[in-house]
Amino acid sequence: MPRRFVDISVALETDIASDPPIQLPEIDYHAHAETAEQIALFFPGLTAADLPGGDGWAVERLRISTHNGTHLDAPYHHHSTMNGGERAWTIDEVPLEWCFNPGVKLDFRHFEDGYVATAADVEAELKRIGHALQPLDIVVVNTSAGAKYGQPDYVAAGCGMGKEATLYLLERGVRVTGTDAWSWDAPFIHTAKKWMETKDPSIIWEGHRASIDIGYCHMEKLANLDQLPPTGFTISCFPFKIKAASAGFTRAVAIFED
Repeated sequence: MPRRFVDISVALETDIASDPPIQLPEIDYHAHAETAEQIALFFPGLTAADLPGGDGWAVERLRISTHNGTHLDAPYHHHSTMNGGERAWTIDEVPLEWCFNPGVKLDFRHFEDGYVATAADVEAELKRIGHALQPLDIVVVNTSAGAKYGQPDYVAAGCGMGKEATLYLLERGVRVTGTDAWSWDAPFIHTAKKWMETKDPSIIWEGHRASIDIGYCHMEKLANLDQLPPTGFTISCFPFKIKAASAGFTRAVAIFED
């Protein structure tokens, strides 16, 4: 049976608005003309003239966070504990069974930037698309931020998923979720305004902190979610295996069996 793939990952790149300034990735590109000497180090007496076209190899050196680009957060990122007191899993401990499952898309593009989605919002959207959640469904949220990736207002764009909404999913067996926004939670700039008014710390990172009750993973900075139907596809999002890390890069892909 033929398959169709939709890439729902962003490319890791520099010089675009993909993260707050203090967290932006840096990539040094070394082209073929610059690296012939590196190859020559392995072969005494070799010169650039001995290589085809004088070319060495192309190679890149990265200075990045595990949370740059499209990535999967481990429960350890959210808090030191999960499931009511267990040690939180790091990314190399996340079950692979979580990372290849039927996908469900919630379309929340109509919510304003900074809005905190509720359980009622999730329930209403599931009713609209006619889907009953199944254990290990991978639920991705299409926000208004998806259309703004790389633009100056990206980090402040999109709605967030509150603790109540997140637990609604987790209590039904969902263990991997995702968003095309910078964060699973509402953008900090909006939450900070509410914090100044209420001084209520429970609103800070509340969607992430749902992992304290039920451990889960979520993807951030997804792409092309507007190209997905509500259901009828599988999501593959295996994370890069980094020892004891809080996240791992993922080439998230939606797979259709046409």
